[in-house]
Amino acid sequence: MVTTTTQRLLDLTAMAPASHDEDLLLKLLEEANALYQQGFESHRGVVARRVDGTSPEVLVAALQAAGLPCDASQDRDELILLLALTEWEMTPAALAYTEMAEDAARRGVCMIPEL
Repeated sequence: MVTTTTQRLLDLTAMAPASHDEDLLLKLLEEANALYQQGFESHRGVVARRVDGTSPEVLVAALQAAGLPCDASQDRDELILLLALTEWEMTPAALAYTEMAEDAARRGVCMIPEL
């Protein structure tokens, strides 16, 4: 059976609350982060193909409709990135990762080391 990025992220999210070992939780979080990034890059490619040939003005209108301030002077790649991120953040995979990271942070576990 092949596990998708979303399935694996959901599995990791389900395992995280029961993980009382800080090192184990950090490993789960690191794997989840890598899957989040992989999923986002894949989604960005899908969005780029979907909007290929779309004018910057139409992209700006779509982003503004989603509540993101932007304008046609922004680089096309940046507009596509913002659109993809806006969509990606609402997927089950991204929502699961966000919940996992927030739960880990509440327990004092973060991938960014303290200075």
